[in-house]
Amino acid sequence: MIRYLRHKEIDKKRWDECIDGSVNRIIYAFSWYLDITAPGWDALVEDDYAAVFPLIHKRKFGIRYLYQPYYVQQLGLFSGGLLTGELVSRFVSAIPVKFRFAEIHLNTMNNPGTGGYQLTTRANYEIDLISPYETLSSKYAENTRRNLKKSASNELFLKKNIEPDELITLFRKNYGKKEEALKFEHYDTLRQLLDACLKKTYSRITGTVDGNGKLCAAAFFLEYRDRAIFLFAASDYLSRENGAMFFLIDQYIREHAGKNLTLDFEGSNDANLARFYKGFGASESSYPMITFNRLPSLIAKGVYFMKKFRR
Repeated sequence: MIRYLRHKEIDKKRWDECIDGSVNRIIYAFSWYLDITAPGWDALVEDDYAAVFPLIHKRKFGIRYLYQPYYVQQLGLFSGGLLTGELVSRFVSAIPVKFRFAEIHLNTMNNPGTGGYQLTTRANYEIDLISPYETLSSKYAENTRRNLKKSASNELFLKKNIEPDELITLFRKNYGKKEEALKFEHYDTLRQLLDACLKKTYSRITGTVDGNGKLCAAAFFLEYRDRAIFLFAASDYLSRENGAMFFLIDQYIREHAGKNLTLDFEGSNDANLARFYKGFGASESSYPMITFNRLPSLIAKGVYFMKKFRR
């Protein structure tokens, strides 16, 4: 039987045991990760935590809705058993009717089939690093090779153990000026998340510095078990000229080549980012996003136009 549990009713020890024993386990779904990125999250739980499904929710204008939080690419159904389309559909159908609207990402092993929701596919890009570096680098695109030659002609060095604030500051001073969607609370969440991951996992923040010791690019690699997620990265305007980000990722691949590890770029439906990831030989995979709208038609149209024209 599938039960809906409010946040205070969730047994987080049992929850984490279920996630850790799942065939599709991923770090985003652990209770401590969700507590940081989506405080107050609820859940659907089958029997004695045999299968679980987090529900990330908010309320606005009196409307309860489900959404995908920042820094969490995939969630959905997790189980140590067989993840059939029928089981996924049963969980989606069990989402309480009080949640009137939803845009949520499931995970790569969830196939919800058809139902009272819209189903779309999102792209992800991954590299299996188990091969030798020579094999991996032979799959680099010409543009990637060109940028690596550019980085070699500049005086660039790898710097490990970058502090979280250094990464966040680099982002805010550069791309962050254009990224209006990220507010103070999102950066605060990121800082908490980086601190927690660095303590709980083998994660690292690595950077590229120039000959003057100036940080040009940095990235947070969230490492858990056999997966390293390229979770958050930043670079300055000079990195386009000196290939600093190309250098950083190539160095990571070089260091981890031959290991039973997947480098997960988290993907993007943005064509430019997709080209960048594929330039390192990354293969495309996909995961589903489901959307449903249980609002009265007039309100539903209002929500649609608010989403379409908001900045």
